[in-house]
Amino acid sequence: MNCAPLFRLLLLALALPAFSPARLRAESPGTLLLCAGSNELSVRDAATGAKLWRWSGADAEGLADDERRRFDHLDECKPLDGGKRILISSSNSGCALLEYPSGRIAWKATTTNAHSLELLPRDRVVVASSLSGDRLVLFDLKGGAQPVWKTPLHSAHGVVWDAPRAVLWALGFDELRRYALADWDTDHPSLALKATHPLPAEDGHDLRAVPSSNDLIVTTETGVFLFDRERGEFRRHPVLGQKAKLKSSDIHPTTKRTVFGAWSAKLEFLDPVGALTLKDANPYKTRWFPGPHP
Repeated sequence: MNCAPLFRLLLLALALPAFSPARLRAESPGTLLLCAGSNELSVRDAATGAKLWRWSGADAEGLADDERRRFDHLDECKPLDGGKRILISSSNSGCALLEYPSGRIAWKATTTNAHSLELLPRDRVVVASSLSGDRLVLFDLKGGAQPVWKTPLHSAHGVVWDAPRAVLWALGFDELRRYALADWDTDHPSLALKATHPLPAEDGHDLRAVPSSNDLIVTTETGVFLFDRERGEFRRHPVLGQKAKLKSSDIHPTTKRTVFGAWSAKLEFLDPVGALTLKDANPYKTRWFPGPHP
């Protein structure tokens, strides 16, 4: 038997660098989407904080002068379609769907103290209207700025569309709700409340899905929790459980690295542990960004 080809393959394998998820995470830090609690949205290098792209309500095309102030205090930013589109909201009431990287506004609307929003099937958007609004507001992108439905939710702060279960999860001050789509194929869609789960701590801040998991991650005023969508149960996050006042937490869909922050210049990471201090922003929400960079 001629062992030479096998021996050459073994030598080649030994010469290649070792592969592991941890090595991938360390060598490919990725990029972040930040809404800075001001009027600026930006894409940043996760290792250095370098700004790769920006959008601002102060100078964006497609906004009238009296609309610009509505996009101060940006408090949510969610990439869609692999980063080709971005949903944003502002506590000054502005909501928009942007095209990336052009920054063109494909849709805009207003609702009181908008704190989060989510794209639903059939091009509809649900907005979490926080204090003074205290409700969920539903829009149809084809219908523009006029809401098609609304329902009360005290201090609404987060919304997540759960496609595998075909339900919407909505975070309020002291509860997590589950809604099903109702009359969705008509011109009068709504959301039907199916379950309510009391939060283990008050003042819900951020709600995100944990990729490839049954869990949602929920930040509150006094700690961070995981919610099992199958069991309907909360448990403290094993690392961030005692972290108070976190405004955002997000988990990379591929590397599973977590980024979190408390509305300051410092962003922190898990898996691997790290930190990034920005010199020119205090992000309110930070999301992993998958899109290409101009």
